[in-house]
Amino acid sequence: MPMGHTATAEAGSGGLTATEHRLANGLRVVLSEDHLTPVAAVCLWYDVGSRHEVKGRTGLAHLFEHLMFQGSAQVKGNGHFELVQGAGGSLNGTTSFERTNYFETMPTHQLELALWLEADRMGSLLAALDDESMENQRDVVKNERRQRYDNVPYGTAFEKLTALAYPEGHPYHHTPIGSMADLDAATLEDARAFFRTYYAPNNAVLSVVGDIDPEQTLAWVEKYFGSIPGHDGKPAPRDGALPEIIGEELREIIEEEVPARALMAAYRLPEDGTRACDAVDLALTILGGGESSRLYNRLVRRDRTAVAAGFYLLRLAGAPSLGWFDVKTSGDVEVPVIETAVDEELARFAEEGPTAEEMERAQAQLEREWLDRLGTVAGRADELCRFAVLFGDPQLALTAVKRVLEVTPEEVQEVAKARLRPDNRAVLVYEPVAPEADDAETTDENEESAK
Repeated sequence: MPMGHTATAEAGSGGLTATEHRLANGLRVVLSEDHLTPVAAVCLWYDVGSRHEVKGRTGLAHLFEHLMFQGSAQVKGNGHFELVQGAGGSLNGTTSFERTNYFETMPTHQLELALWLEADRMGSLLAALDDESMENQRDVVKNERRQRYDNVPYGTAFEKLTALAYPEGHPYHHTPIGSMADLDAATLEDARAFFRTYYAPNNAVLSVVGDIDPEQTLAWVEKYFGSIPGHDGKPAPRDGALPEIIGEELREIIEEEVPARALMAAYRLPEDGTRACDAVDLALTILGGGESSRLYNRLVRRDRTAVAAGFYLLRLAGAPSLGWFDVKTSGDVEVPVIETAVDEELARFAEEGPTAEEMERAQAQLEREWLDRLGTVAGRADELCRFAVLFGDPQLALTAVKRVLEVTPEEVQEVAKARLRPDNRAVLVYEPVAPEADDAETTDENEESAK
């Protein structure tokens, strides 16, 4: 049987607990009982994302996420979806810079099925991976890129800002979707090598949360995952460290068919897992987190120069996080008008810091968001995996709210003053252009995604 230990509820965890275990093959298992409703969530994080890809093979991690739904030794074709949904469950998978995850939420009595399915594809996907499934999912991912990135207004903005904010050759320079050229270049052997390198039990964390019997759940995990061999062939991810400040403003002007002018920016911010990252999360919430924020009040309500304004944090553990700023202008308002107002508000915030009321509101907002995630079995399973994979300790997920509430106004002001500066951002300016006559004809695409 697997070895493990039981955790008691820590202060600030809201009474939530989790137990940790490790199989002989290296698979880490995290369990959290919650008998409120008769459901169980299974979440499996593999420590591989787009930061692990090499030049010329971008998008491979995301492509492989799709391939994991194309069948395995005992489950043919679309069987994973059919079996889970036929049992009353839901499922999906996602890819980020830093991980790939797969998850199911099942009625409690169908938990064993979800564990068997995840183990079957972890242990035997290569038995079903062939040219047909590779071509099928390559086309699906290319269509996803067209529909969600290339053919929608502002669709490639994040990709462009990422490429500006992280220099050429940096592991975060490209986004998980990858390029069309690299998707076309990926071979079946590339996919097989990717699986052999990263899809091993000792490169994964499995969490099970909900109405479970821990002893029975561990027995099933051992039964289905215990015989899958681990391996030590995974290369270390490339170093994502960068100076705290970019050192200059990087700017690109985009002329495209978009509904309105837009100003977007990405600021280089502290890494996830640090107190400074929690502080900057509060700063961005005060400045641009919703309709009560400073920038929304200034640009949308008072000046009426924008129809939307937001400031969001993309937390990253292996590289500086990104503060994503997004404003769509109103009517014929020029971007420099918006930019001047934004810089005035950021400078005022750096000089004065947050008010007591703003701190209370921002902390309450982030607390609610954290509790919303931890309050569902699927959200808690995902957070337990995240802290286990990225920070080595799933228990940190249960005290994240406490850490946000401990941040002081002085810390929020300090990180804003140090980081939210013009010489620490990459900027995109969108200028609308009239559609060309040749573009009047459009074709309907009714591709069916595998997800």
